[in-house]
Amino acid sequence: MSAPLRVALLGCGTVGSAVLRLVEEQADDLTARVGRPIEVVGIAVRRPAHHPDVPQHLLTTDSAALVRRDDVDLVVEVIGGIEPARSLMLAAFEAGKSVVSANKALLAEDGPALHAAAAAAGVDLYYEAAVAGAIPLLRPLRESLAGDQLRRVVGIVNGTTNYILSRMAETGAGFAEALAEATELGYAEADPTADVDGFDAAAKAAILASLAFHTPVSSADVHREGISAVSATDVARAAEIGCTVKLLAICERVPNGDGDSVAVRVHPAMIPTTHPLASVGGAFNAVFVEAEAAGQLMFYGQGAGGEPTASAVLGDLVAVARNRVAGASGQGPTGYADLPVRPMAETPTRYHVSLDVADKPGVLASVAQEFARHEVSISTVRQTGRGDAATLVIVTHSAPDAALSATIAALRDMPAVRGVTSVLRVEGLQ
Repeated sequence: MSAPLRVALLGCGTVGSAVLRLVEEQADDLTARVGRPIEVVGIAVRRPAHHPDVPQHLLTTDSAALVRRDDVDLVVEVIGGIEPARSLMLAAFEAGKSVVSANKALLAEDGPALHAAAAAAGVDLYYEAAVAGAIPLLRPLRESLAGDQLRRVVGIVNGTTNYILSRMAETGAGFAEALAEATELGYAEADPTADVDGFDAAAKAAILASLAFHTPVSSADVHREGISAVSATDVARAAEIGCTVKLLAICERVPNGDGDSVAVRVHPAMIPTTHPLASVGGAFNAVFVEAEAAGQLMFYGQGAGGEPTASAVLGDLVAVARNRVAGASGQGPTGYADLPVRPMAETPTRYHVSLDVADKPGVLASVAQEFARHEVSISTVRQTGRGDAATLVIVTHSAPDAALSATIAALRDMPAVRGVTSVLRVEGLQ
C-alpha cells in the first residue's frame, strides 16, 4: 500500500467535524478512488477543550505551523472569514500544498489573487462547497460547460432566506414572524444579517459570475438587496398575478455596445409560479443556467448543513488528491474575457409597483405620464378597491434600473399618490 496522503484540517465546527467523520467512515472507498489512503494528521481549532470527541493528539491551536508541516500534503480550510484564512491559504500554497475550501466570503473578495498564488506554486485551489452546499455546480460551470458560452445564471443560493419567503407565502406571515420561526428551527443564525441582507448570496453570485463568464467579479461588484423589506402584502400581490417572491442571485452576460458586459445582482423578485425556481421551497437551493448550445439546465439540492457541505468538500478533496498522485494540478478558472461589470443603474429590469392613490378622475393618467416622462413603458395596470382603499398595481416593461428608481421617487412626491406601498422587481414574466 502506498503512503497515505496527509491532510491538515483547518476548523472542526459543523462542517469540519462532518468532513473528519466522513474521511474515517469512507476510508476504503476514498483509497480506491484516489489510489492512496487519505489520513487527517492535524486539526487546527481555537479551543481544543470544545472538541472532546476528536482525538486530542490531532488538535492544535497553531494553524500556521500546521499548514507548513512537512508531513502535510493537502489542506482543507473550513474556518471561514477573511483572516486568518487568507494568510493560511497563501502559506499552504508557498509550502506546495493544494487547498480545498468552503470559504465563499474570501473567494468572492480575493479569488483572482488566490488563484494566481496557487498557479504560481503549481497546486490546486478547489471550492465547490463555497456555493450551494452539496449541489455539484462550480465544477460543471468550470469544466463540463467549458465548450459552451453561458448567457445567464440565476439561482436561489441562500437557504435561510428561501425558508423565510416560503413560509411567508404558505402562511401569510410577515417577515419578522417568519424569521423568528426560522431562528427557532435552526435555519437562521442568532445574527441573521449575512443571510437576510443578502451578503451571503452576493458572495456566491460573485463566484458564479467569475466562473460562468471568465471575468473577475468580486462581491463589491454585486448589487445587493436583502429581504427584510419584503412584506406580507408584497407576497400577496405576487400571488395575485401568478408569482411568488424569491431572493435571487442573477448573473447575466448582456450586450454592451460593440461587446458584452456582465451584470450581477442579488435582490428579491417576483417570478412566475411556472418557473422552475418557483417550486424550490424550504431551505433548499437551486440554480438555473442558460447556455447557448446546452440550453437550459437546473441544479437542485441541499445548499447548507454539515453533511451536505462536507460531501462537496470531500469531492474536491478526492480531485486534488488524484492530481497530487498524478503529479499534476487541475485547470483553474480563467479570466481571459475580462468583461466590464455593468452598474445596476444601467441594468434593464422590470418593476411591480403598488400605489395607494386618490380615487378620482385623472389619477391614472397623471401616474402614467410620470412613467412616460422617465421613458418607462407600462406592461399592465389594474385598480383594486375604491375610495380610501383605491390601489393601482402596475407592472412595467424592461427599462434601466435608474429610470425605474427615479420614477418611483417621483411618484412618492405626487399629491394624488398617498403612498408607494410595494415595489419589487419582476423576473421571467412575458
